[in-house]
Amino acid sequence: MDRDVEHLRLLSIFHYVLGGIHALFACFGLLYVIIGLVIAVAAPSHGSNGPPPQIVGWLFVLLGGFFVLLGWAVAAVILYAGRCLAQRKHYTFCLVVAALTCLMFPFGTVLGIFTLIVLQRPRVQELFQAPKLAP
Repeated sequence: MDRDVEHLRLLSIFHYVLGGIHALFACFGLLYVIIGLVIAVAAPSHGSNGPPPQIVGWLFVLLGGFFVLLGWAVAAVILYAGRCLAQRKHYTFCLVVAALTCLMFPFGTVLGIFTLIVLQRPRVQELFQAPKLAP
């Protein structure tokens, strides 16, 4: 039983690490937001030989912002799954997140596979169903 608790603890830590890395890399979309703002502010409203029109800048801002928010949302889901693993709550949620992290090659794939393997153990399933002691 101690081995399963230790594996859940380690998986929780690795989920925190992967979530943090994912949130960090999602910040690279802010470069598109900055470039878009520069284009939108510096571009004239019309002109054929000058820089691109302002709409291109705003398109960069919207797409960059969308991908940053999407990346942060995925990172938040991974971080919450790590918390749920540590607290041994929301078994089905942890299974779904483990399956989805398999799509994040290479680190997410490894973490997702190991998480799925550990969560399929009968003793681990019992840990998730056991009543929690109030602190």
